Amino acid sequence: MKYSKLVERLQGKRTAAWEIHHAAQQALERGEDVIILSVGDPDFATPEVIVERAVSALRGGDTHYAEVVGRLPLRAAIAKEFARQTGCRADADNVIAVAGAQNGLFATSLCLCEAGDEVIVPEPMYLTYEASVRASGATLVPVAVDPSRGFHLDCAALEAAITPRTKAIFFATPCNPTGVVMPRADLERIAQLAVLYDLWVVSDEVYADLTFEREHVSIASLDGMAERTVTLGSLSKSHAMPGWRVGWAIGPKTLMEHLGRLALCMLYGLPGFVQQAALTAIENKAQIVADMREIYRRRRDLMFARLSQVPGLRCLLPEAGMFMMVDITGTGLSTVDFTWQLFRSQGVSLLDASAFGETANGYVRLGFVVDEKRLAEACDRITTFVAGLDGAGRRDG
Repeated sequence: MKYSKLVERLQGKRTAAWEIHHAAQQALERGEDVIILSVGDPDFATPEVIVERAVSALRGGDTHYAEVVGRLPLRAAIAKEFARQTGCRADADNVIAVAGAQNGLFATSLCLCEAGDEVIVPEPMYLTYEASVRASGATLVPVAVDPSRGFHLDCAALEAAITPRTKAIFFATPCNPTGVVMPRADLERIAQLAVLYDLWVVSDEVYADLTFEREHVSIASLDGMAERTVTLGSLSKSHAMPGWRVGWAIGPKTLMEHLGRLALCMLYGLPGFVQQAALTAIENKAQIVADMREIYRRRRDLMFARLSQVPGLRCLLPEAGMFMMVDITGTGLSTVDFTWQLFRSQGVSLLDASAFGETANGYVRLGFVVDEKRLAEACDRITTFVAGLDGAGRRDG
């Protein structure tokens, strides 16, 4: 039997990167002592006030079809919070609720792009960006970001990648995997290019509430950008709700109408009890997010302090989020060998960051997704593993 070419466009190295994570999950299910730092799934329980709202909604019978684009109170709350954070004028008609920001990215790509178009994406990029762009028939054009500059964008290189076929610029700020927060000056330059060349911008801001030292700026708030920007958001990371699958896209009303028709075919809306829980999450956002941000800051500082002392490793201090990039080239191992040998010998799973793009070759990504005691133990295991190497990637003895 034959399959469509879409199947081929959805495959590749980026989507195969999860193999080590799946192996770690299977080991954990077998009762093995493993520490999984390879995925951004927070160890926190979803805050009780959110859970109780969902339970109450279930018991109240909110188990029927709900509005495909999201109920008006939820969309209005998302728009109000977005306007408060960015200063952008937005209302419920500018918002569609979707099952996670990744679905928002996928649907947006299908609505904006088609065969023959090019989409510029700074690299390293989140693993599913490429498949999402290619599903529309468009071509993804990666723009390398220099690790020596802390993985910050080279705006000149981005401009040089623009051609008559360029339709959009996609990026994440804060970025997964690097933890980089784009400074206002870089966003202003992207905005100038978008206006000059009449481009769409898709800004993935899932980690916007988890910034540390650097201020998060939404590009939609800049002059001339609201009408050409799609902003993606989610409750997964900021509220410890990855399994609830609550995300959204914010953009021009006409585009949201197109996304709504696509959602009708693909998703048919979020469950009503989940929407009630999401509304409660937004209503209680200030305290929930502040607490989680501080926990992630402590975990970041712990791991950076410990692993920065390990000969052969070079850590980059993330400006936001729940991940840290570590340069392991000093160990003499490739990233594939490092991650798998570490997992097999010490039971710690990290992700080979080269899956996010060749710019990140030589780096691994680890997540601050277990408590501080287990993170400290993971650091000890990594230290032991690296100390057992001879500098050429061979085990001593």
